[in-house]
Amino acid sequence: MPPPPGPGGDDEGRNPLEELMRQLMAGMGGAPGGNPFAGVDPEALRAAGLPADPAAMGAMMAQVQQMMAGGGDGPVNWDIASDVARKRAALEGDPTVGGSARRAADEALRLADLWLAQQTDLGAGGASTAAWSRAEWVEATLPVWRQLAEPVAVSVGDAMAAAMAEQAPPEVRPMLAAAGGMVRQVGGAVFGLQLGQAVGELATEVVSGTDIGLPLAPEGTAALLPANVDAFAEGLGLPADDVRLYLALREAAHARLFSARPWLRAHVLGIVASFAAGIRIDTDRIEEAVRSVDPTDPEALQKALGSGMLEPERTPEQQVALDRLETVLALVEGWVDHVVDAAAAPLPSSGALREVVRRRRAAGGPAEHTLTSLVGLELRPRRLRDAAALWAAIEAEHGQEGRDAAWSHPDLLPTAEDLDDPAGYATRRSEAESASADVDAELEQLLGGDLGEAQPERSADERVADAGGSDDDGPSGDGPGGDGPSGDGEAGPRT
Repeated sequence: MPPPPGPGGDDEGRNPLEELMRQLMAGMGGAPGGNPFAGVDPEALRAAGLPADPAAMGAMMAQVQQMMAGGGDGPVNWDIASDVARKRAALEGDPTVGGSARRAADEALRLADLWLAQQTDLGAGGASTAAWSRAEWVEATLPVWRQLAEPVAVSVGDAMAAAMAEQAPPEVRPMLAAAGGMVRQVGGAVFGLQLGQAVGELATEVVSGTDIGLPLAPEGTAALLPANVDAFAEGLGLPADDVRLYLALREAAHARLFSARPWLRAHVLGIVASFAAGIRIDTDRIEEAVRSVDPTDPEALQKALGSGMLEPERTPEQQVALDRLETVLALVEGWVDHVVDAAAAPLPSSGALREVVRRRRAAGGPAEHTLTSLVGLELRPRRLRDAAALWAAIEAEHGQEGRDAAWSHPDLLPTAEDLDDPAGYATRRSEAESASADVDAELEQLLGGDLGEAQPERSADERVADAGGSDDDGPSGDGPGGDGPSGDGEAGPRT
């Protein structure tokens, strides 16, 4: 399982989710029909990042028990995830968006779209607007959370099951097979519980549909969360309308980019799937642990299962995928930051708002914690600033059109090396374009030399004259270079 949000363990280095799983396994007691949650210490739930409020935990436990009885055996129990997310989102109040708040959000998004039209042609006039409550944000984004989380959950579950089956001695395999369904059921419930809690937490923090940089909102939709926008504006000492418009500019810029380049959404989600497909379990650790377990002692087996031997190891392939994901998300965020900075120039407070947003992201806000809990990715804030500097350098060299042309295809996107050296990107790109132009010129010259530099339409008499004035040694109709109507001889000389 992925680590819970926040730090990956306590002061003694123990993983809270690992401790929770150990207690869940102990609660099974070796009987597939048992209730694995019966003996869970509330402190283990609290340490794993779950609600500390006793009433909230009691309600969640009741829901988990109900779903376990109902057979939620998928890689993620989405009924639990949805229910927990909605309850967590409403824990501090979730008022319905009123008419005036909805109109204010719509006007801000429409004005933002007009301002952005001066800075980019991407996605012009394609997005619809929305104003969501926190619960509405949960419901609108769950389909994408499913795409993000299920590949990870499936790969973890498959890797765990395969590793246990391969490494366990014959006398232990029947016990593991008997409990396998329950293990997956418990895993799906725990994953759904943790994911629902994380999504619900996000719903109380995000100010828009794409606030964390991922394409969570439905395609072609730009949305604000008025309650969270108001909360974000509190204490800034800036006009509320300016804050709303600036956040609307960021949301509209995200919507334009993902709408104008549909491949980008699939590209981001595909990288997550690539990461999930590469999940591996350290089978040597499993083999060592199983060798030390007495198969007749269920407690020893439960202790081994909770010892961390099933914790996924990061493979080189996964690291490549994570690096790619970090780079593309930084490019998205940097492009939005740069374009919005230019579009927001008429706002007196734009500079201050830009820095507030940057610091909010750098402090480990919703993006970092959620991505860490789902795929182990930690966003490095300096990448966002580097990406903004890179897009500024590209625009200075090639203009707005050249800047946005980099989004035409995944192969044209800047790389991590370009983020390390934004100032040198323009030179590297010019050199690559020059080299490509040289190759094209050489290819054209080669083809021109073979087919003739220019071949205008000529009459048969002209061709005969070029061939020496005789039909007998003229070009054949079917020969390698002939274009005459008949004859079997070789082609005559060309001009």
